[in-house]
Amino acid sequence: MASLKRWIDLKRNPWKAPLHKAMKAWKADKASDSHLLTYDDLPDQPVVLDIGGYEGGWSDVVLATRPSAIIHVFEPHPGFAKELRRKFSDNSNITIHECAIGSKPGQLELSDSADASSAFGAKPGQTYTAEVRSVADFFAASDLQEVDLVKINIEGGEYDLLPGLINDGLIDRIKRLQVQFHLFDPSWSLQRDAIREKLEATHACVWCYTFVWEEWRRK
Repeated sequence: MASLKRWIDLKRNPWKAPLHKAMKAWKADKASDSHLLTYDDLPDQPVVLDIGGYEGGWSDVVLATRPSAIIHVFEPHPGFAKELRRKFSDNSNITIHECAIGSKPGQLELSDSADASSAFGAKPGQTYTAEVRSVADFFAASDLQEVDLVKINIEGGEYDLLPGLINDGLIDRIKRLQVQFHLFDPSWSLQRDAIREKLEATHACVWCYTFVWEEWRRK
């Protein structure tokens, strides 16, 4: 059934071909085990940003390898943020930020769709309003001079956040970046290319499954 849905999606939206091809390779390579979930090369107490926290599963994986990690989790959905605070209440190294993070402060109307909540394609009556915190303000308030690992999975918000990190000169402080670029519109392919071109000034892409997951490390 899943393969049929993908086939129909590709027939209707041929511009999604890079995504479907990469997803097939991701599954064939079992990449979530060999790439996304491998963090044993981090320092003993890494500073980590989990941007798009959802239920905290990704932070759990980091903690399994580095239990002393200092983690900032960003989750704008009030229900998920509440559960994250409960889940990690006994770990003083973990801070839950009930907000989105972007290039500038403001507010967003997000669809209420669990781990796929997004500002794009939100339907009236099925949304919630989220605070957006400026990434520059967060770095300044937290006095973060070096970040060992950043994960970004924010359903299209990466096209605002990453340029903010780059333009504010904060990308230099990030040693390792894992990002899921999303493809909700044909124009996003060009936006991704533009961001990747700027990232190459400071970071090298060490592996990539286009529009699925990719990792960049500071040069």
